[in-house]
Parts: sequence; structure tokens; C-alpha cells
Amino acid sequence: MTDLDGSMTIAEPATAGDPGTGHRMIRNPVLPGFHPDPSILRVGADYYIATSTFEWFPGVRVHHSTDLVDWRPLGGLLTERRLLDLTGTADSCGVWAPNLTYAHGLFHLLYTDVATFAGGYWDPQNYLITAPDITGPWSDPVVLHGRGFDASLFHDEDGSTWMLSMRADWRPGRNRFAGISVQRYDRHAQRLAGPEHLIFEGTEAGLTEAPNIYRKDGWYYLVTAEGGTTWTHQVTVARSRELLGPYQVDPAGPLLTSAGRPELALQKAGHGSLVRTPEGEWYLAHLAARPYAPTGRCVLGRESALQRVDWPAGGWPRIPGGVPAEEVPAPAGAAATPVAAEQPGDDHFDAPALGPDWSTLRRPAGPDWIDLSVRPSHLRIHGGQSPMARHRPSLVARRVTARRCTFEATCEFEPRSYRQLAGVTAYYNTRNWYYLHVTADDDGAAVLDVLCCDSGRVTEVPGVRIALGDVRRVGLRVRLDGPALTFAYTLDPDQPAWQEIGQTFDATTLSDEYAATVVAGEPEAWGFTGAFVGLWVQDLGAEGGYADFDRAVYRTP
Repeated sequence: MTDLDGSMTIAEPATAGDPGTGHRMIRNPVLPGFHPDPSILRVGADYYIATSTFEWFPGVRVHHSTDLVDWRPLGGLLTERRLLDLTGTADSCGVWAPNLTYAHGLFHLLYTDVATFAGGYWDPQNYLITAPDITGPWSDPVVLHGRGFDASLFHDEDGSTWMLSMRADWRPGRNRFAGISVQRYDRHAQRLAGPEHLIFEGTEAGLTEAPNIYRKDGWYYLVTAEGGTTWTHQVTVARSRELLGPYQVDPAGPLLTSAGRPELALQKAGHGSLVRTPEGEWYLAHLAARPYAPTGRCVLGRESALQRVDWPAGGWPRIPGGVPAEEVPAPAGAAATPVAAEQPGDDHFDAPALGPDWSTLRRPAGPDWIDLSVRPSHLRIHGGQSPMARHRPSLVARRVTARRCTFEATCEFEPRSYRQLAGVTAYYNTRNWYYLHVTADDDGAAVLDVLCCDSGRVTEVPGVRIALGDVRRVGLRVRLDGPALTFAYTLDPDQPAWQEIGQTFDATTLSDEYAATVVAGEPEAWGFTGAFVGLWVQDLGAEGGYADFDRAVYRTP
């Protein structure tokens, strides 16, 4: 298996073993921070999880493991505009719920590019690409239907392939989530063939989506998400002897949910996909969220977790208690060996390309605005549009993966006017962010300042502006300590004596719940990503402004 990047990162701090048995344990979430809608796949001894990326490049983030315990990021699969164009994409639109499968010697990636969710419309366009290896090269996209999102492929034992998705109904007064449909995919002709079949209309929980089908013991098992991707989320299982139904719902109720259990650490449990180990054990990958208070705001967004599934021959799959656990036994063969905690994300920008922990907003990290070669061991970012723009932003960021973390960067910048800004940000979307930056005053003098954006309203923080004099190389820091967010700076990054800005900000505004726009008659969770910290540069006059970053460090306790 070839990596997309040579670096190695453990996705979660050290995973403990059971002291009584020596058996390793999976600690949830296995993919902390913004990693929703997991599609899990095993090919031989290798496991992969693909997750949604929405408006961020590269699209469809993938992690790899050989034991379901330790996961390393491989980066994103959709790295170029040939595969994905996010120009102008609205907040929380873009790539929803990818599906990763393997059949006929090829990896298959099915993904949806959602254009909107206003007024009951989604405009979801589905695409399919294939590759002989997880690293590519990936084929040109095959354009499939736009009838709904959360699409998946099922490769049946007879060699046929079928495409499933939720069925969207835009009509006012109708059920927006109008069931699960399936249609045969002709892989030779690369098109859908035959009629569309509605095979499942869901349960009373409603909002039926995220279908996956599995064949076991002569049954077709249909796994869906219901209840909406919020506190009432759940995984529903139904089965049939025939692919096209009729499907009987598990009489025991949801396979997994945290609804009505606010004491659980993992909330919003749902949107699951199953994987079978070589030894015949089953696990469910699902999304979850960790609010800072019961049913409170989730700054880390929706994360990916794993649960062990008991699945007797001919019976229904079961998860102990039907609720998400923070620790579950690892598969047989995952011996209890010491595992190093997550290494600090210390990037000196010595590599020829950005590492797999970095993402860029709405456009790929191309030479038109990113340069890692013009100045050795520096990342040069050419300034982009304003923080509110959706076409050419210049933001390089990484996910916030822990309630307590620190992000530091060394920035060299010579602003020509107030139209040029560069610094570090704590970011959720175009309407909610904080920004510690260097810019120029009216007289051209360089200053350090803080901007805040709350629900689309941009304000300066009074009493913060600091004159920099002749200093053009500064250290900038953002720290999250639970709900408290603070900034600091140093005028000597090589021997830093950090100076606090002196203001404490509300980190929980960088959350799905705060970003939500509630519209009567529509699902209420319209914030789908999570908090980022990163490097941001604006050149509002398009006058050639850029900033050089010598180092960026992300630390968790």
C-alpha cells in the first residue's frame, strides 16, 4: 500500500490495553475533530475510512489502519478541479457523505457535491471515480443522478453493481427525505441502467438517509441513518431476502443511538457503515460528537468512532446496549503493544507539498497561490479575497482535534495598506471566525490587530491594536481551552516571550450548533463541519501581497 504522503501521524492519543487480558482497546473517537459520515472499507489487511469534507480541499479525507486501533491520515482523494470544483461553494455545501468500496480490482469512490440546502432544495450531483490503488490515479468522474445525496454502491455476489441513495423531494409539504432508492449501475457502459426502485421509506424516526447494503447468511441488510444528524440521530437496520425488498425493520429498534442519553460522552451517534475483519468480527464506523455540556455546542464537529458488533448467523446485528462506547475491544490479533501518543504537528515547511493534516478552503493548494519552493523552509501564501468571499480565499488550516490545543506560527509580512492582512485564525465558516493578523494603518505603519466575525457581523476588538514598528517577523498564537479562546504574540519568535492579547473569546461560536440556521419545516442542523486553526492571508486590492510562514505548530495536551 502506497501512502499519499510519507509522514506518519497517530490519529488519537495512546490506545490502552485491557490490563486484565492484554487485549488492545479502541479509544473513541478514532478520528477526532471534523471527520463525519465515515465510510469504512477493508481490502486485504488494510482498513480505510473516508469522510466528508464539504467546502474544504482536498475532497474526501481518507485514513488508513491495519488494526482498527491506530489510524494515519493519507490526505484527500479529490486533489484537483478535474475531480472537484468548489469555487463559490456555500458554507457546509460541497462534498457530502462519500462512499468507498472495492470490487473488480478497483477502488470505487462515490461522492455527492451538494450545491445548496435552501428552500428544501439540495441540487445534489453524484459522481463516481475509480482507481487501482487508494493513491490513484483516479479516473475522470462519471456523472450519475442528482436525485439525492448519501449515495453508495453495493457490489452483489452475482457481479452486479447497484447505486443507492436517499430520495430527495423538494415539493413544499412533502417528506424531504422520501426514502431509499436503488438502481443498477452498468460498469462497462459507465451509466445507470434499468428502473429506479424505492426499497425503503424509513421508520417513524424520519429523515432516512445514508444507505448501505450488506449480504450475509442469505439476507440483504440495509443500514440507514435516521433522526437527523443531531441529538436524535440513529442507525437503523432492515433486511430482506431480495435486494429490491420488501425490507423488515429490526424489531429491537435502532442498532445504535445516543438519543435520550445526555450523560453519554459520544452524542449524535448515527450514519454508520459496517466492516468485517479477516477473522469474521464485525465493527460499525459511525459519526458522533462531543458537546462541551450536555446537548451543548460541539466545537470539534462530528467525529468518527468505531463500535464492536455481535452478529450471529441468521440474526440481527447488535451493539452492547445499543449505545456508543468510548472504548471497545480491538479485533483479534491487535496485540497490546506500546503506542506513542500523537506527535505535535510541527511543520517547518521543508516538504515539496503540504502534509496530509492541512486543508485549504474552496480551492486546491496550487502554484497560483501556494509556494513551498521559492523560499526554502517557508510556506508562501499569496493573498486572496476577503474572509466572506467564496471564490478565491487563501486559507491553509488544520482541524481542531481536542478541547484544549495550541496553534502557533511564525509570520513574515510587509503589508502595503489596510487592504493586506496576514495571520492566524480560529475558523468555522465565512460567518463565524476569529483572526489575529498583521496589517497596515492609514499611515502605512504595520500593526497587529484582532477581528471577530459573529453570525456574519465583523467587528474590531477595541483596545488591542499594537504598533509593530520595524518588526516584520512575528510569532502568533491561538489557544483553545474548552470554551475559552485566547490570542498571544511575540516580537521575537526565535526566543519567544509570549504576550497575551488580554481578551478572552467564546470558542463555542465555532460550532455546528451556533452556525445553524433554523428554517421552519426543514431539518435544523445546518452546520456540518467543525473548528479549524490556520494561516490566512488577504490581498483585497489584488496588488500582489503575500506572507511567508516559517513554522506552524499544533499541540494538544
